[in-house]
Amino acid sequence: MRFRLLLAFLGIICFCNTLVIGQHKTSISGTINSSHGLPVEGAHIQVLGTVLGAISDGEGKFIIKSVLPGSYTLLITHLAYVSKQVAVTTDTGLSISIELIDDPHLLSQVYVISTRDQLFSKVPGSVTYLDQNELVLLKPVTGNEVFRRVPGLNVVDEEGAGLRVNIGIRGLDPDRSRSVLMMEDGIPVALNPYGEPEMYYTPAMDRMSGVEVLKGSGQILYGPQTVGGVINYITSDPPDEEQIRLRVQGGSGRYLSALGSYGNTFNKTGVQVTYLRKQAESMGPTDFTVNDFSAKIKIPLTELSTLGVKLAAYNEISNSTYVGITQRMYDTGGDDYSVLMPNDELDVKRYLMSFSHQTKLGKELSLQSMLYGYTTTRNWRRQDYVYNSYTGGVLNPPPADWTGVVWGDEGVAGGAIYLRNRTGNRDRQFEVTGWEQKINYTFQIGSVSNNLTAGYRYLYERAYEQRINGSTATAQSGALVNDEIRTGRAVALYFLDKISLLPKLDLSPGLRAEFYNYEREILREANVDVYKVAENNISELIPGVGLNFRPGSKWNLFTGIHRGYAPPRIKDAIDFSIENPVLDLEAETSWNFELGLRTQLTPGIFAELTYFHMDFDNQIIPSSQSVGGSGFGVTNAGKTLHKGVEAAFIFDTREMLGTAWQFLLDFNGTYTQATYNSDRLVANGNETINVNGNRLPYAPELTLSSAFNVESTFGTGLRFTYTYVGNQFTDELNTISPSNNGRIGEMPKYNVLDATVYHRIAKINAQFNLSVKNLTDERYISTRRPEGIRVGLPRFITAGFEIKF
Repeated sequence: MRFRLLLAFLGIICFCNTLVIGQHKTSISGTINSSHGLPVEGAHIQVLGTVLGAISDGEGKFIIKSVLPGSYTLLITHLAYVSKQVAVTTDTGLSISIELIDDPHLLSQVYVISTRDQLFSKVPGSVTYLDQNELVLLKPVTGNEVFRRVPGLNVVDEEGAGLRVNIGIRGLDPDRSRSVLMMEDGIPVALNPYGEPEMYYTPAMDRMSGVEVLKGSGQILYGPQTVGGVINYITSDPPDEEQIRLRVQGGSGRYLSALGSYGNTFNKTGVQVTYLRKQAESMGPTDFTVNDFSAKIKIPLTELSTLGVKLAAYNEISNSTYVGITQRMYDTGGDDYSVLMPNDELDVKRYLMSFSHQTKLGKELSLQSMLYGYTTTRNWRRQDYVYNSYTGGVLNPPPADWTGVVWGDEGVAGGAIYLRNRTGNRDRQFEVTGWEQKINYTFQIGSVSNNLTAGYRYLYERAYEQRINGSTATAQSGALVNDEIRTGRAVALYFLDKISLLPKLDLSPGLRAEFYNYEREILREANVDVYKVAENNISELIPGVGLNFRPGSKWNLFTGIHRGYAPPRIKDAIDFSIENPVLDLEAETSWNFELGLRTQLTPGIFAELTYFHMDFDNQIIPSSQSVGGSGFGVTNAGKTLHKGVEAAFIFDTREMLGTAWQFLLDFNGTYTQATYNSDRLVANGNETINVNGNRLPYAPELTLSSAFNVESTFGTGLRFTYTYVGNQFTDELNTISPSNNGRIGEMPKYNVLDATVYHRIAKINAQFNLSVKNLTDERYISTRRPEGIRVGLPRFITAGFEIKF
């Protein structure tokens, strides 16, 4: 029935299009220049009240085709300039000249990509920018859908709701996104950026205006992680005029995402307030409620300086659990989304305050300062359990504190789960304070132009961790088992100089220096009061250099090499146990190289191809419970090698051929070989196996993402999004046959197809949509972590609207 309605809806679209297909159409073209007389590349030109638009090229030129005769208003926006509206009346061959002035007050949105023309011609490395339009078309239920649109990223679903993002870049382990530097508006997001870079809190994609992903040598401007890449969530700045925004999306499993925002400028002071309520009763097995509030204030202090203030508060309560179904349960079916651990509860609270100040000290010199602090509380009640076991072919009885609840098949060892009448409460609190200043200076040395970014950052972090065992399945208090405090202090210095050796050739050398002091204090251990303290200091120089060559205005060749660096988690780096001799673990380091090209072959056809090579001296994989380990110590993976190719392609008929309807096809794919690259012996029962040459866990060789979008001239459109993820191994032995408990074994490849029908009503600035995730209802294993199989989200239907006043 749903598909008949969809076909009928498409038939209406085709009929309505015949009403406009025969009308005469013209074009609007022009040039965008700065107030200094220089062409502005990458400006977005939108015809208000329509779906038409364009982006200015390297010469500042643009053309908008398929415009019906009439009067229109153009909206011109750019990262570094004041937005401008221009009234135009169509005429054959109309060409206009538009001047933009510098905006010294663009501050609250902090970007990692300084230039944003489609070729990213000044960026020394591979880069992806997903703008507001892409987010609107995707209608993402979780942020994972967005990140799958980026070449080189492997995204692992854990609980189906995207509350804890797991991203691996170019074959790196995706667990809790530890190898990725995650930021929001340029501020770190992780619990403790140095000592515990886990993403137990993930910014909600619902309130973002864009996402940047930087993987090349340019990431040395950011840290501490420079191994995989940088992901920066971007939130909206206060608007120049009053704007009210309301977006509601609801659907399967009593899912609801409701966002409201208000923005305005009062006497040059801009204000933006956003509130998000997100919830579901059965999103797969997950029940959650999220309240997310943020506010941004932009205060011009002088004509050349601006103060920005940001406040944020987040609270999540969910039934998130580590426990997944066993292999027998998956093979039998029927329990894919059963709530195995009904008493598990995760409570995450996060509060942030930040101040940012930007001032122009001269025509070519600017200074940016940031002061921020945030605290994250992560309290997790997890009911204890055991798998069934056999002795001499006889089933052992359940534990004495068994609740009477059993899941799975007791006929095989490890095929069933016995719930115990006790809990382990993992209560943790994290504090972070940072101060950063950087300059941007453009200057000449002879005939050579330089654009220098240089700065420093001080960061203080502290973690409080307790393990409290409860005597019942619902207890949140009880016996204090473990208690410790971890403290870190870090100073970073950095610079990157973009040197224009020739008009078409840029060299970008840079250097980052990291100095990190960390301390671990254990106050209670194994139910006994103790006092153990140790500290260490580490430092690292992180060099990098990038090269951009533009043989023509439509081509950009880039290459770069840089040192990858990631400090170890403090509780792994300082280990007091005698049994595990890993002490004062050194930081993880690699050499990362890439070579690629970006080209706009003609208007409407864009392509990118990148080869990457990452050579690790010693890759370290934390053996936390979230990766199915014992939750103690580290796994030293030794030398590993990651190499492969990323590709992206975009074909847009409206830009290329000037068609009235837009037919847009895009594709991105990644082929990765991530392997152990030195002899490493691993015990497997009574034998020892050398894993040299084996694939790394959770590193699929092939991932693909493609989207096909059709949009009419009157705003109705249809979009399909396709995702393919190749097979993955889940352990270093590359075990194919699954274990009975489901934690180990090959994960087969899978395909997911999503579809969205939408209609824009430009006159009231509204959009309505119907979206189906996993249209074919594909059943697949999304992960075997942390402790058992998670099945991917089934067919999930939502509908909603967005309106701006």
